[in-house]
Amino acid sequence: MSKSEINIGLIGFGTIGAGVVEIFNKNQDILSKKCGKPVNLRKVADLDITTDRGVKIDENILTADVNDVLENDDIDIVIELVGGYEPAKTFVLKAMKNGKHVVSANKALIAKHWEELINTADENNVRFSFEASVGGGIPVLQPLNECLSANRFEAIYGIMNGTANYILTKMSEEGLKFEDVLKEAQDKGYAEADPTFDIEGHDTAQKLIVLTKLGFGEYIPQEKFHVEGITKITPEDIEFAKNELNYVIKLLGIAKQTNDGLEIRVHPTFIKNDHLLASVNDVFNAIYLIGDFVGPVMLYGQGAGRMATASAVVGDCLDIIFNENKRISYGPVESQVKSMKNIDDIISKYYISLTAVDEPGVLQTITGTLNKNDISIESITQKTNIDSESVPIIIVTHETEEKNIQQAIQKINELKEVEEESKLIRILE
Repeated sequence: MSKSEINIGLIGFGTIGAGVVEIFNKNQDILSKKCGKPVNLRKVADLDITTDRGVKIDENILTADVNDVLENDDIDIVIELVGGYEPAKTFVLKAMKNGKHVVSANKALIAKHWEELINTADENNVRFSFEASVGGGIPVLQPLNECLSANRFEAIYGIMNGTANYILTKMSEEGLKFEDVLKEAQDKGYAEADPTFDIEGHDTAQKLIVLTKLGFGEYIPQEKFHVEGITKITPEDIEFAKNELNYVIKLLGIAKQTNDGLEIRVHPTFIKNDHLLASVNDVFNAIYLIGDFVGPVMLYGQGAGRMATASAVVGDCLDIIFNENKRISYGPVESQVKSMKNIDDIISKYYISLTAVDEPGVLQTITGTLNKNDISIESITQKTNIDSESVPIIIVTHETEEKNIQQAIQKINELKEVEEESKLIRILE
């Protein structure tokens, strides 16, 4: 930037916003020296400017009027940390139309209104940067869009929600039930009072939308692909997979090119315990990329949290200062997706867990149903329970089409000998 100093306005003085303020408190001299000119946090706007956020701040830069940021000619870059759709969208668009660059961590807004936001930035010749929206403190988008841009991506796999990963890790390590670990996560502040967004896969899906656009050049809204959460996973599933099959379970976002089109989906997945993603535990996140030349690359770190996310936000600001006129492609200029595969058409191995009456011929009926739907069985485990007339049965299939397994499960669930709804978990080989 040609100006003698750079002024930044922050909208949203919540958890991440307070982290941004703390970075400026501690490192403003470093930031200014890197840029060769003063870099100032000029205004901080929030409806609540009285609550103590635990950081030191000059009261003169606080304002309850967002227009003190959006209509301030001295401000060059606007950081939006309001979250959600509105009024965040209105603020971002107004900032761009007023000629201000925008930095955001708002994955929900970006995933839903991608085209309008990007087009508005282009029309007003401003930068729109959102590194923190997917990986929190993990550098993901810039490496994907720039450092690895010589590649066509074959697949992107992501553990992108710390709450879900923490729950699955604790269930695996301590044999606890989902409900118990969820409560513990809420007590520790790892899960919201209403955790639906995290545990049902919606947060992961929004991040996957951004990754898919940058990796494959195709914007795919969430309603176009399968999203499934972790609420039905039991300690018994995890223990059997770990001890008998050498699998661990993760909530994965998957975008994968195949000869038949692009697969994009979010669901719990068993992966081999020697896979790089298997070692990503607790609240940590990771993005695993496969490029046609670079091969597999994994980016790992804190995918959320006050300081990690604030670090990425301020990093975006510096990138704009260094490269105000840099052309941003936001992924391949032309889509590399010829078609999109429906979840029914994917091919996978499957783990099936069910409980059936312990009577002669029941297992034969179940396996016969699988065979009739062209499903080949890799292994069957039937555990005798002397205290019950029911028996748990675990089946692992060879690769088959999703529609076949779903048809078979429907028929199996209709059997009077099967006592509860069968569980299905996909396996990543």
